[in-house]
Amino acid sequence: MHTVFFFLLALAILVAFHEFGHYWVARRLGVKVLRFSLGFGKVLWRYRKSPEDTEFTLSAIPLGGYVKMVDEREGPVAEADLPFAFNRQALWVRSSIVAAGPLFNFGLAVLLYWLVFVAGETGMRPVLGPVAPASLAAQAGFVEGDEIVSVESRATPTWSQVWGSLQSLATDSGSYRIQVTTGDGDTAERVLVVPPELAGHPEQLGRELGFRPWEPKLAPVLDKVLPGGAAAQAGLQPGDLVVEADGQPVESWRQWVEYVRQRPEQAIALTVDREGLQLSLTVRPFATVSEGEKVGKIGATVRIPPGLSEQMQVEYRLNPVSALGEAIARTAEYSWLTVKMVSRMFVGQAALDNLSGPISIAQYAGQSASMGWLQFVKFLAVVSISLGVLNLLPVPVLDGGHLFFFLIEGVKGSPLSEQAMAVSQRIGMAFLIFLMGLALMLDLQRLLA
Repeated sequence: MHTVFFFLLALAILVAFHEFGHYWVARRLGVKVLRFSLGFGKVLWRYRKSPEDTEFTLSAIPLGGYVKMVDEREGPVAEADLPFAFNRQALWVRSSIVAAGPLFNFGLAVLLYWLVFVAGETGMRPVLGPVAPASLAAQAGFVEGDEIVSVESRATPTWSQVWGSLQSLATDSGSYRIQVTTGDGDTAERVLVVPPELAGHPEQLGRELGFRPWEPKLAPVLDKVLPGGAAAQAGLQPGDLVVEADGQPVESWRQWVEYVRQRPEQAIALTVDREGLQLSLTVRPFATVSEGEKVGKIGATVRIPPGLSEQMQVEYRLNPVSALGEAIARTAEYSWLTVKMVSRMFVGQAALDNLSGPISIAQYAGQSASMGWLQFVKFLAVVSISLGVLNLLPVPVLDGGHLFFFLIEGVKGSPLSEQAMAVSQRIGMAFLIFLMGLALMLDLQRLLA
């Protein structure tokens, strides 16, 4: 229910902003809007100030929304409403209304990133732990103790920003300059080479990088237990010390994590110390997919000794003006990254595993919400960007398809014939159904892998 709630909340916010873009621009440019709906199907709630105003509705199927405008192509229009019909507007007016939805999604992403940067977030300093031998990082000269300062001149004060910058490298091969501060306090530059065969394959690139955050040797003591997780279902509580797993002594948190990862959906007999009492419990890790493999996860975090966390943490916050510039830059960067990944998938140069369906998106929504409101806001920003980019694809039925038809109309001086429009709409709908089916199939494969 936690996952479903935050998935529906995210969907409602994103759809509302997208459709509000269409609605707001249509009203400003003189087009009459009959209905603004969140959801499809049976209307559950409606509000209309007067018979001449827009009707606002909530409908039973919460998987989208729409704005219905006066349009002669969709039914009879009263004589008095003809000047306000969408189909009678100038080409630039119709184009502006259609483009407003995706543009509002980009605007929402800018707003959300601005909130994150102004509120500030605390992250872990990007200090490297052991570097995997023969990995890309090892070949670039990275060593344990290096702290990553910037990627291609972009400051990366936290691991979150490092991974975000490195993710953008996944779409193109080449050499990338990474500034580090060594364990001795010196400044050095490492050149990371991304080979062509890894371009467009972010998960494989992540495995080949060989990066691992530095970790102290921590006792296997639980700190937070996520609601609904395997640890919570097993009766584990914050403060529990894992003593044994299947009769084997557990000496560190890293050892415990690796033990759990190797046993997805397998029962593990535990001995835990709870305030001096020895308890026997059984935990069955949930199965999840990480870096292309099925691993176990119990939904619990480690207790950090006092002072150690503060030593490794850094707070990243910007003033409102600087935050706006960074928010625009971040939105533009992820928009371009999404465009490159989509184009590479279409030509077969990127793995289809990059495609996420409703199940994966719901899982990301629930996981990000469990990590705090800032993580959920960043999740919303990324999905809003994806929604904006995908809606601008020149596919009939999508906003980008309508804009493409308007472009043809502008070039030839008249709209496409109704027959050509109808055929293209059917092709576009078939393509979307295929794409949605493919995404759902990939989601199910991840669940069953």
